[in-house]
Amino acid sequence: MSRITVSTLQKMKAAGEKISSITAYDASFAHVFDEAGMHVMLVGDSLGMVLQGHSDTLPVSIDDIAYHTQCVRRGAAKTLLIADMPFMSYATKEQTFSNAAKLMQAGANMVKVEGGDWLFETIQGLVERSVPVCGHLGLTPQSVNVFGGFKVQGRDSEKAQEMIEHAKQLELAGIQLLVLECIPTELAKAITEAVNIPVIGIGAGNVTDGQILVMHDALGISFGKTPKFSRNFLAETGDVHKAVALYMSEVSAGNFPSDEHSFN
Repeated sequence: MSRITVSTLQKMKAAGEKISSITAYDASFAHVFDEAGMHVMLVGDSLGMVLQGHSDTLPVSIDDIAYHTQCVRRGAAKTLLIADMPFMSYATKEQTFSNAAKLMQAGANMVKVEGGDWLFETIQGLVERSVPVCGHLGLTPQSVNVFGGFKVQGRDSEKAQEMIEHAKQLELAGIQLLVLECIPTELAKAITEAVNIPVIGIGAGNVTDGQILVMHDALGISFGKTPKFSRNFLAETGDVHKAVALYMSEVSAGNFPSDEHSFN
């Protein structure tokens, strides 16, 4: 597999080919995913929960993300690598540009920010400074205290329409990829069709251009409550390499996520 770029993902969307993505935090697992041909890896602030043992992502620092981005980059030569901008690391323009530079210098190909059209100028500023940006709508974990917990978003028509408009505005601002988390399948379909950029889903049905899972969920090694949208591919195969291959083939075929892993 040649090196994956945003142009590769755009061509996949145009061709109707599904994009496989997964979170990664270290060189060893990154190498396994890279050798399997994983298109996208995300150094997510989910590390605060699955690695550090916190109840949410809020304690994660920019230095945490930069460190793990360096580790993953060493193990993954070909994948498109996205790094999360953690909580309050993009509250001001000065913070945003400095922190994004740190992640790009650590080996990221793109940074991810959570939020709607209020990020318009922030995204524009990053793009103008040659930093590719991935947006994130729906259940944005950094807003867990605003939502009152980890809850499905966009279930009423007003909120759904608002999210569609946010997606359009984020694309206009310059994002090149969009993550939709924990939203009804019908809404995910509407957003995917409303924008020209690739859309990656997690708990958003099988109608998006691709899927992402937290690696610990995909391998059944998370502690605590298992998300409805996850599937234990390791339990089905008994081998990490086979589990990764099965995950990617099920995404490619459109078999994952099924209705039981989606929200209506």
